[in-house]
Amino acid sequence: MQKILFNGSWTESENPASQFHAVNPSIQEEISERAFPESSWEEIERMVDAAFEASEALFELAPGAYADFLDCYADKIEAANEQLAAAAHEETGLPVAPRLAEVEIPRTINQLRQAAAAARSGDWARPTLDTETNIHSIHGPLGGAVVVFGPNNFPFAYNGIAGGDFASAIAAGNPVIAKAHPAHPYTTQLLAELAQEAATEKGMPNGTVQLFYGTTPENGLKLVAHPKVAAVGFTGSRPGGLALKEAADKAGTPIYLEMSSVNPVFVLPGALHERWSEIATELHGSCTLGAGQFCTKPGLVVMQEGKKANDLIEEMSESFSQTPAGILLTGGGLEAVSKAVEQLKDAGAELQVGGKVADTAHFGYEPTLLKISGDAFLENPAALQSEAFGPVCLVVLAKNFTQMKAIAFALEGNLTGSIYSDSHGGDEPSYAELAKTLRTKVGRLLNDKVPTGVAVSPSMNHGGPYPATGHPGFTAVGFPASVIRFSALHSYDNVREHRLPLALRKKNPSGSLNRLVNGKWTTADA
Repeated sequence: MQKILFNGSWTESENPASQFHAVNPSIQEEISERAFPESSWEEIERMVDAAFEASEALFELAPGAYADFLDCYADKIEAANEQLAAAAHEETGLPVAPRLAEVEIPRTINQLRQAAAAARSGDWARPTLDTETNIHSIHGPLGGAVVVFGPNNFPFAYNGIAGGDFASAIAAGNPVIAKAHPAHPYTTQLLAELAQEAATEKGMPNGTVQLFYGTTPENGLKLVAHPKVAAVGFTGSRPGGLALKEAADKAGTPIYLEMSSVNPVFVLPGALHERWSEIATELHGSCTLGAGQFCTKPGLVVMQEGKKANDLIEEMSESFSQTPAGILLTGGGLEAVSKAVEQLKDAGAELQVGGKVADTAHFGYEPTLLKISGDAFLENPAALQSEAFGPVCLVVLAKNFTQMKAIAFALEGNLTGSIYSDSHGGDEPSYAELAKTLRTKVGRLLNDKVPTGVAVSPSMNHGGPYPATGHPGFTAVGFPASVIRFSALHSYDNVREHRLPLALRKKNPSGSLNRLVNGKWTTADA
């Protein structure tokens, strides 16, 4: 039985009778040599208590300590790239190269180092001084555990103990309790070992990083509602996210969710006539990349009916039919994709190609394309924009541009939305009208490109209106903005100079730091 990471030590679980095994999705078989415990409530609550103690100790440390830990952890992941990629490949079926070793692990390392830089500079905390009122403020730690639930599709970049939520929470000065995803528990264990090594080397308090592998759904709900849990980060399905959100909201626990998105793509008439074949190729590649298991996969394409639209659908159908079914991460994911396609068909969508479980040794679903009229979509928009987390795309054929706008207005919140327009300006009036509506429905608006992929950039928004996320004002990717989610705004009224955080003192010994002083940005050493 694998051990849990509790309060600085690898510890035998007290609940060995309840356990699970990871499954190799490439061959649909359990990985029998390692069993992972399902933790009891008592075990989890002790983690919460340990994290609360760690939060008090972390509050006494300078932000440079958080940064040193994150940099050290990044170095350790970089050195263990080969071992980590091999473990993740076995548990997820994702290719070692280029996906894991050359793309996702380097991205994870980059995220940790960007979080370290944000923590070290302190700019993200927006230190604000008002010398006239003698009231000053700064963002600081929450004072309790941040619980992070990672998803199945990114074993590194979104992992509960290595991904963006983890890095952001640590950069803000909070301890993290990570729940491993059952699709890749051993990969997560290896990451946790490196994290604890880095924490020990850099003198971080016991309980700064902790890991459990699984528990009952009821315990998960109790965890997010625990009074010593300060915030929650979740990436996963809408049903799971909404259940956690309800429990967290009742307890007043901030919870940051990434749940569901069909990432609509609108192709305006000029673009359709100018380059329909090129757009069809881009959409096919994006929809089938990683077997469609990207949260930014375009699952809904809207364009006006006509010959060019039919040509695009025909070319996409041909490309989909010739694309082998990729490896889906879990058997549960295969069932969910099958159910989603049936729901689309029941709501009136017409199957063009695919639409069934693939005859493969691995978990696989045939790349699937469906279409429906704009009239039919508008009669039942809720059922027709449910996310199918796999290689599935629905094309909506609108009667005219007015109906395209109506479809945009009927959309739920999404992570992304794309508009293709012609290169000569003929679509410009239509673009201006459509973008006004679509802008309020998505976190990231794209022009003339597919949305797959998320750059780790300070200007990135990997978020969006509900139900893509739980709150439209925050991003899960991009530093320093993502750090603010896991902070509290601390205000100091008439507090003596020597009692203030270093960044708020008039003579800041930490050196140059951007601060807002009496309404003007300046530096601490200016």
